[in-house]
Amino acid sequence: MTSEFLNILLADDDESDRLLFKEALEELKTKTVIHTVNNGIQLINYLMNKEGPTPHIIFLDLNMPRKNGIECLKEIRGNRAFKEVSIAIYSTSASEDDIKYTFFNGANVYIKKPSDFNALKQILFKVISSVSFYRDPPYSIDNFILRL
Repeated sequence: MTSEFLNILLADDDESDRLLFKEALEELKTKTVIHTVNNGIQLINYLMNKEGPTPHIIFLDLNMPRKNGIECLKEIRGNRAFKEVSIAIYSTSASEDDIKYTFFNGANVYIKKPSDFNALKQILFKVISSVSFYRDPPYSIDNFILRL
């Protein structure tokens, strides 16, 4: 997965969240290419049909219609073709059950969606500047939740 640009795929059903995410990335002026999908079905179709480049990292909302984030996480982690792809859970949920469940099902990092735009930029910068950190072992629940 060597590339001059970091390929990011955002799966989120909330249009305003997608727009804020893209705007935050643009303001960071990093070498990223972002693709977005609106639900879990579109996410899996994007990955399986090779509609675009294989992402380096997927930002995955948990609460989406048609196929939720947990279903997508399991399906992606069940496919060896995507073992190199990092998955950042990107959710409004701060449920301990969601956090533990996604950790044990192969997500690399858990991000509670920040309500502040500057915090969003800081979180995104931290994740994209250290994406390989979240992909490589040792995995620990202690560093799974990304906080500022």
